[in-house]
Formats: sequence, C-alpha cells, structure tokens
Amino acid sequence: MATFVLVHGAWHGAWCWRRVARLLAARGHEVFTPTLTGVAERSHLLTPDIDLDTQILDVVNAMKWQELKDVVLVGHSYGGMVISGVAETMENAIASIVMLDAFFPEDGQSLVDLQPPPVRDAFLAAERGGAATMPPRPAAMFNVNERDRAWVDAQCTPHPIKCFTQKAVLTGARERIGKRAYIRAAGYASQPFDQGMAKARANGLRLYEVAAGHDVMLDLPEGLAEILEEAA
Repeated sequence: MATFVLVHGAWHGAWCWRRVARLLAARGHEVFTPTLTGVAERSHLLTPDIDLDTQILDVVNAMKWQELKDVVLVGHSYGGMVISGVAETMENAIASIVMLDAFFPEDGQSLVDLQPPPVRDAFLAAERGGAATMPPRPAAMFNVNERDRAWVDAQCTPHPIKCFTQKAVLTGARERIGKRAYIRAAGYASQPFDQGMAKARANGLRLYEVAAGHDVMLDLPEGLAEILEEAA
C-alpha cells in the first residue's frame, strides 16, 4: 500500500481532501493531509511573516516527524509551489510527485510570476499597499460544482501574501523523482495551468485530463483517487 501526502492550494486546508483521503484510506493506503500555517484550522497562526518557505517547512516537518518514506506527494494549485520546494529537502523520501492543476515553477519564479499580467499586477499592488493577505477567490470562479460552492466559500480563509510573492529556490530535485504526473482539470480555463500542462508534457510527465472544475478533489473524488493510485 502507498503513503500519500496531499497538499492543498491557496485559501484551502486539509478539509478539501476529506473525500479523497477517506477513499484512499478505505483501500488500505496511509494518507496525510497537512494544513499549511495561517489558513483553515491554523488560521489563528496567521502573521505577515508567513511565506512560501514557511509552508514548505510545514510539509517537510510532517514527513520528517512521521518518518514517511516512499511518499506519493500531491500538490493542488498553489500546492505545486510547495511540493516543488519540499522535494529539495525530502527528495529521497519521495517515490512519486503529482501536480494537480498546479503551478509548475522554475528556479527563481514566484506564483505571481506565473500569473497573467493583470493578476500579477493586482497581487503586487496589494503587497506594495501593505496587505498581509489575499482574500479567497469565490468558488464559482474556480468552477467548483454548484452543490459545494457555498460550503467552499465558507471554508476558505485569507492566505498570506508572501506565499505568492516569494520566489522558489529549486536545484532540480523535483525532476529527479522517479515517477511524475500532471493532472489538468478540463473544466477550468486557466493560462497558468495550461502552461503547467505544456511544461509537464515537455518534461516527460505522465499526463491526465479530467472533466472537473479546479477543485478536482471535490468535483471528482472517486476519479481522482483512482488516478492517484495509478500514479503511485
């Protein structure tokens, strides 16, 4: 059986993985869903100093102290930034890496660097104006299924802005992971994730396209669990 570490995206928390985690656990897998510092049930820890490095360390420490090996490391959306950094420290503990409709940074790129200019400019203007967080985007914007939209909007919390503006420091560990996959949510139009899929294709990752909105773990939990088992 496999060991999964599922890393959520911006504004979310471990709550978004509950359906997929239950399915994987029911099939005998071990599943960890760390919530990143400053959001969801850890929103009481929010400070202006939380950045990408902080949230990378959240996952690194979860893996270290749980003594996890041969991990299937999954990052959704902003979580692609996080797991790319986690691979730098925990490469030898990772058997497979899965980018789920995720940002796919190069060394020296931040999340805002991967956004279209209007979005990038809005984030940078907010930071220059002294904002410590970015408010959640409406679930409808991500084409979350209608049944879950009100719940998702109620669950999401502001995200520390430095997580989006700090540049990743990557030396190629992610590329040395033996198994790599990229899953694109076809039901969500997005330039950054189209670019992520193209980069994944060029780099020889196993590719999947699913009929779901951006929050695939909510729209298509059974299908996603099957893909993750295959990626393992």
